[in-house]
Order: sequence, then structure tokens, then C-alpha cells
Amino acid sequence: MSRNCAIILAAGKGTRMGQSINKQYLKINKHPILYYTLKAFTQCDCIDEIIVVVAEGEMDYCREEIINKYNFFKVKAVIVGGAQRQDSVLNGLKALRNCEIVLIHDGARPFINESIIKNAILYANLYGATACGVKPKDTIKIVDASGFSIETPDREMLFCVQTPQAFKYDLILKCHMKINEEDIRVTDDTMVVERYGNRVYLYEGSYNNIKITTPEDLEMGKQILEGSSS
Repeated sequence: MSRNCAIILAAGKGTRMGQSINKQYLKINKHPILYYTLKAFTQCDCIDEIIVVVAEGEMDYCREEIINKYNFFKVKAVIVGGAQRQDSVLNGLKALRNCEIVLIHDGARPFINESIIKNAILYANLYGATACGVKPKDTIKIVDASGFSIETPDREMLFCVQTPQAFKYDLILKCHMKINEEDIRVTDDTMVVERYGNRVYLYEGSYNNIKITTPEDLEMGKQILEGSSS
């Protein structure tokens, strides 16, 4: 039986939030952002183990104020992240044992749902690499250095990638080790496997699966929560 693990990335400082506290610990309707993220993965019966990657100096706080306080029993380890996102992912991958499918998810995306998580596992098993996302609602322009529009891509060919991004564990670990050795910088994990010739299957996520990065996102998060509980 496949063993499915999740790496939750909560090491980002979130400077755009303008707060002294890490954004994952800011509250939306009484609970920290990270609480909602871990709750979704803990309650999903197809997730066997969770690793949380945090910023240096925040391990004890995360354990005491989030994991122990809310009894997130599937969290097996809290580890320190690296200088870049990809370093944090590699640290998380190295902390896993006996994992077949791994889901990598932003701790600041608290509105992930069970259907998206289960589809990530399904498609990772089928294709080796997958990511959820949505079609852009707006027309996208490509601009030149002077600020002039030079091209308008077909919106039907565009995809706004979200997390979780899910992979066969051996594949993503091998590819992350390679980019680390080659000192290549990437912005997400699909780029890691694509660099070495692997295709990534994209499936439908949710417009509610937002990443909390600004004060405006916090307000939107409150609206999403109120809408889901009504």
C-alpha cells in the first residue's frame, strides 16, 4: 500500500505582510494560518505523515503553539528550513523515511481541501509529478523592458500553479539533489523535475486555494472562512 507524506513549508518570513511575526502564525478568525493548513492534511485519511519546515528559532514555538496545542498527531518532525525555498524542500525530503508519494505544500495556503489532496496523490501515482492550479481570470500581457505590451498569450493555454505539488518520492529527491549539486535556483518544485526531462500533469485546484502574502489576502481569507462555514 502506498505511503503518502506531506511536507508543509512554513519557513518564509513574509516581509510583504509588514508584521514582526512569521505570517504562518498570524490569525484568521481566532486560529493561526498554519493551523488551517495542518488541519486539512491531518484530517485527510490518505496522508500518513507530515513534516513541517520552519524558520530557524521557531521550532519550539511551532511545536508548542500549533502542533501540540491542536494535537496534529500526523506531524512526525519539525525541522529547520534553508536559505531558499528549494533548500527547505530538500531538508524536508531528507527527513522522510519509507515515503512513496510526497506532497509539497505552502503553509500559507490554508484553504486546501481534501479533494485537491486526494487528486494530487492520484495523479502523482499515475504520472510521477503533478500540481494543481487554476486558469487565469484576467488577460495576461507580456511586456518589454520599457513597459510596453509585446504579446498577449492565449488564456486557454495559461495555468496559475498552486500547491500542493506531488511527486513520486524517489523522483523528486533525485532531482532536488541534482539542482543542489549544480547550484541552480528555481521558484517551485515542478521546475525541478522538468529540468531533467520529466513531464508534470496539471489538474484543477481552487480559486479559494490562495497563498496569504499580504494584508489584503488576510481579509480575503476571512471571507473564504465565513463562506465555508455559512
